[in-house]
Amino acid sequence: MMQAEASDSLLRREIGKIGVGTIAMNGVIGSGIFALPAVAIAQTGYFSPWVFILCGLLILSVALTLARTAGFFDITGGPVAYTTHAFGRYVGFQTGLLIYVSRVAAIAASANLIVSYAAALWAPLASGPPKIAAIIGYISIATLLNAVGVRAGMAMVYVISILKLAPLILLIFVGFPHIEWAGVAGADIPGTETLGQSMLVLMYAFIGFEFSLIAAGETRNARTAIPRTLVGTVVAISVAYTLIQLVIVSVGSDLGTSEAPLVDVAGRLMGPAGALALGLGVVFSVGGGSLTSLLTAPRLTFALSRDGSLPAWFGKVNEKSRTPVNSILFCGVFSMGLAVSHGFVWLVTLSTFVRLLSYALCIASLPKIEKTIAAEAGQFQLRGGLIIPGIGFLLTLWLIGYSTIDNFLIVGLIVAVGTIIFWLSTRRASTPEKSA
Repeated sequence: MMQAEASDSLLRREIGKIGVGTIAMNGVIGSGIFALPAVAIAQTGYFSPWVFILCGLLILSVALTLARTAGFFDITGGPVAYTTHAFGRYVGFQTGLLIYVSRVAAIAASANLIVSYAAALWAPLASGPPKIAAIIGYISIATLLNAVGVRAGMAMVYVISILKLAPLILLIFVGFPHIEWAGVAGADIPGTETLGQSMLVLMYAFIGFEFSLIAAGETRNARTAIPRTLVGTVVAISVAYTLIQLVIVSVGSDLGTSEAPLVDVAGRLMGPAGALALGLGVVFSVGGGSLTSLLTAPRLTFALSRDGSLPAWFGKVNEKSRTPVNSILFCGVFSMGLAVSHGFVWLVTLSTFVRLLSYALCIASLPKIEKTIAAEAGQFQLRGGLIIPGIGFLLTLWLIGYSTIDNFLIVGLIVAVGTIIFWLSTRRASTPEKSA
C-alpha cells in the first residue's frame, strides 16, 4: 500500500465513512439530474429510464475499478496518485490538471447558477455589480469554510446534502404510483448512434464520485473506508436516478424541451409548493456540489505540489487548521475570476469528456499497480480479475468516440499549457540538485 508522505502527514484525518459517501454523493448529484431528464426524453422518449440504467452500469464498472485501485493508496490525490505510480509524474500531472480545470469551472458555473436563482427573489442580482458581489461573496464564504478546516467544510456539506436530497426523495415517493411501467417496458430501442450520444450527455449526471478519492489523505482508514462506501454510494445514486426518470417520463413525457423538468413535474404532482421545494433543491444541490469541489479540488494542486509537479507554495499546510490553505485560497480566487468573467462556460461543456479521459487513465493504471504494490488482508477485491476494469475501459473509450473534434482540440490546448507548467516546475525543482 502507498503510505502517506511527509506532507500528507501534516493533514488532519477528519473524514469518516459517512463523509466519504457524502463527498461522493455531492460530487455526483448536482445540476445535471435537474436538467438532463428532459434531454433524455427528447432523445429516447420512454426508453430514457433504460439509458439511465445503462449509464449506471457503465459508471459502476468504473467505480468498482477505482475502488480496487483506492485500496492500494492512503495518500491525497486519488487519480493523480494512481496515474503517477503507473505512468510517471508527467501523466499524473496532466490527469490532475484536467480534473482540476473542470472542477474550478464547475465551481464558477455553480456560483453563477445559484445567484441566477436568487435573482428571482431579488431582481438586482440578475446583472451588474450586485451579481458580481454575490458571486464573489458566495465563493469567498465557501473558500473560508474549507480553509478553516476540513471539519468545518464537511459540516456545511452535510447540511446541504440533507436539503438537496429531501426534495428528490419526496418526488420519487409522490410520483412512484404514477409510473407507467408498460410504456417503459415496451419502449422502442434507439439506434446505436442515438444511444451513444444520449449516454455521453447523461453521463454528466453520474460523474464526480472520484471526489472522495482525492481527499484520501484526510480520510480515516482510507484504504478500507473509501472503496466499499464509494461503490455503495454509486449504486444508490444510480437507482435513485432511474426512479426519478421513471417518474419524469411517466408524468411529463411532453417535457422534452423543458429547462427545469423536475420542477415542472413536481408542480403537476404537488402544486406550487412542490415546485418551490424542487426549486430550492436545485439551489442546495448546486451549492453542495460547489462546496464539495472547493473541498477536493485544492487537494489536487496540493498533491501535484507534493509530487514536485507544481511549486512548493501549493503544498503548504496551515499548522492550525491542517489544511492546504494556499491551494484552497488559489482555487477560490481562480473560481471567482472564471465566474465573474464568464470565460468558463466552454469548459463546463467539456466536463464529461475530460472526466471520461481521466477515468480511462485511472483504469489503465490498475494492472501496473496490481503488479508493483503488494495487496493486504481485507483489501477490496474484484471478482474476475481485470474483466470488470476491461469492460469499463472499453465502454469509456466507446463514449469518448462520440465527442466532437472541438473537445479534443481544447483538451490538447490544456495539455500543451500543462506541459509548459510541468517543465518549468520540475526544472526549477531539479536545479539545486545539479548545482550541489
